[in-house]
Amino acid sequence: MSDIAKFKYKEEDLKMLAGFTLLDDDFMTIVFDRNIEAAELVLNIILGRNDLKVIEVVAQREYKNPITGGRSIKLDIYAEDSNGKVYDIEVQNDDAGADIRRARFHSSMLDTKMLKEKQKFKEIHDSYVIFITKNDYLKMGLPMYHVERTVQEAGTLFGDGSHIIYVNGSYKDDDDPVGKLMHDFRCTSAADMFYQELAKPVRHFKETEGGRSKVCKAMEERIDRERIETLFDVVKNLMEAMKMSAEQAMTTLKISDADKVVLAKRF
Repeated sequence: MSDIAKFKYKEEDLKMLAGFTLLDDDFMTIVFDRNIEAAELVLNIILGRNDLKVIEVVAQREYKNPITGGRSIKLDIYAEDSNGKVYDIEVQNDDAGADIRRARFHSSMLDTKMLKEKQKFKEIHDSYVIFITKNDYLKMGLPMYHVERTVQEAGTLFGDGSHIIYVNGSYKDDDDPVGKLMHDFRCTSAADMFYQELAKPVRHFKETEGGRSKVCKAMEERIDRERIETLFDVVKNLMEAMKMSAEQAMTTLKISDADKVVLAKRF
């Protein structure tokens, strides 16, 4: 690739970066990874508290399904507070990614890592799955939706410690902390944000050389992962259709030696 082409590609990356908001999960995970201050702000506002202390924040934490062939997940943001409660914060630009059964699945996967062998069930900590959606996913015009299991006959909470919250990313009210938070999640510029806990890292990743480089590198890595996933599906389909080995299929498709090495680990 020529130097001009490389420069053009970089300019395209920077243009895309300029349009990112915290509702874009790739950008959001970079901003929040290891960022305790930002995570505390978001959780305290959403939970209506001011005393929640976060002790760990990790982006893209993987939860592997113990069943062979079972679906695994990567959490956008995993957080744990000083009382052992765990949080999964997901952002969704697309309604399809905010399916209520996905929230249920995420909640169940969090539970699988809660207890060690022989621990009592009552020792399991509370968990919160929080979906921040670009649109009002549940379409009731509310800023937030708290989902809890209930005893229907008594109309009381079941109280099992499992909590699901949908936050309406389109909610607008600059006099409400949730409204201000969602305003900041929609902003493309740090200068327009209310909360410095968010503005500071957004400014770093959008306006400094080191921050921009990290985001652009992450974008390129994501594109490459998606390319490999597409190649894997094509190879797998050819293997099944033509009864070929992985090597035969990759040779037929004229896949590069470098990509063969990566793909071979998948078969």
